[in-house]
Amino acid sequence: MSSRNAVLAEALQLPPEERADVAKQLIASLDGPADEDVEAAWLAEVERRLQEVDRGTAKVETWEAVRERLARRLRMNRK
Repeated sequence: MSSRNAVLAEALQLPPEERADVAKQLIASLDGPADEDVEAAWLAEVERRLQEVDRGTAKVETWEAVRERLARRLRMNRK
């Protein structure tokens, strides 16, 4: 058995939460080192959007409305 298969077999024995954590770490390792400026910018954007929601100035949509809009786009792109 290759070492890759052995690692996979061992990982599959972990509880779901631990498997998810391993998967997350493996995927993150493919992205390379995190850019602190990018992470800071995303954090600032999330904070800004949360403040808009808290103030009631954000445009929000229900999941059902978003799902229908996406379904319409997909139908249009298939034509």
